[in-house]
Amino acid sequence: MRGLLGNSDMVRRAAVGLLLVGLTSGAAAAEDSKVFIIGNYPVEARAADAVAAKEQAIADGQQAAFRSLLRRIVPVTAYARLKGVKTTPAAPMIEGFSVRSERNSSTEYIASYDFSFQPAAIQRLLETQGIPYVDKQAPRIVVVPIYRAERQPANVIAEATDTWSYAWRSLDLGNTLTPVTLGQAKKTLSPDTINAALAGDGGAQRAIAGEYQTSLVVLAVLEPSADGKKATVTLGGQDAVGPLSLVRGYRLDGDLAYTSELAAVVALGVLEGRWKAANSHLSTASAPASAPGGFAPPQGAAYGEGPPSYGARGSAPSGGMIRLSVSFQGMGEWQQISQRLAATPGVDNLEVEGLSARGARIALSFPGSPDDLARALSSQGLSLRSGPDGLILSGR
Repeated sequence: MRGLLGNSDMVRRAAVGLLLVGLTSGAAAAEDSKVFIIGNYPVEARAADAVAAKEQAIADGQQAAFRSLLRRIVPVTAYARLKGVKTTPAAPMIEGFSVRSERNSSTEYIASYDFSFQPAAIQRLLETQGIPYVDKQAPRIVVVPIYRAERQPANVIAEATDTWSYAWRSLDLGNTLTPVTLGQAKKTLSPDTINAALAGDGGAQRAIAGEYQTSLVVLAVLEPSADGKKATVTLGGQDAVGPLSLVRGYRLDGDLAYTSELAAVVALGVLEGRWKAANSHLSTASAPASAPGGFAPPQGAAYGEGPPSYGARGSAPSGGMIRLSVSFQGMGEWQQISQRLAATPGVDNLEVEGLSARGARIALSFPGSPDDLARALSSQGLSLRSGPDGLILSGR
């Protein structure tokens, strides 16, 4: 009898073990499915009446969110191959959507939605076209936004710190390929330790890792120049790919909020791009020989591949500055254009010289002519054309 009870106990334990394995696998699948959610996405439309405006906003929004999802999971080196895929109707692949906030008038509807896509449908679409993708989330990292400036009053620094942190909080940090937990700058971190960590000092990075109880910590430090016209953003630490030390400059012009929003979007794009580059295993045989127009992306130009194009602090632009006007319909589209610009091989020293609700003025350096730039941007789904007052950049 005791032997039978022992066998029964073993069977019961085995059943519990299998149940736990199933639950763990289900939890992992649920985590990875977050990648297929485009959260807090802005939608906007005008129509003859409020009902028609809402329907149009949702239809346009889910198609735009679909394009954002493709750019999220497809490596930048394969963006050119999305041209025939991104026009696929998104509605049949939508799993569901929910509204976060909304407001409307008799002819206008403005809202923010979470769009959830069917993983299997998206995977099947990309696999049918032979397009590589990465839909597995990286281990969660801690990003610590830090604002610092010399000779500024404490109240100004505190307000700027909030602005920089808010720019990060406004991003979809949970559904991204590289999920982020935001950490607060701790008073126990000395300026010398922060500087050493940003410079790649392993001892300083281990000290910071101890403070946050994880080795995956990235400091995101925003510093304005002495004249207040430019800002430098430095990412330093370790993400899920490995050690990270990148620097990028932005035009400030006294408007910290817009600069912070752009810099946070670009920084998250860097983290996602590094993870995709490390995990997509895109072979030379499957990659396109060149983008449309004959533009071949230079080796190592994508995020996380080879030496970063950010340059050393204070370095001169790698090419002549090109100034553009950017046209878009809303801040959601502006964020998409910003991400694609930052992912364009050869584009560096991106500076926002002015920003409004429907347009922006930017300057950037590029090692080539405007025609070369137009071909490079075309591979990112952007259109560059001549206008009466200069070059105009827009999404397609």
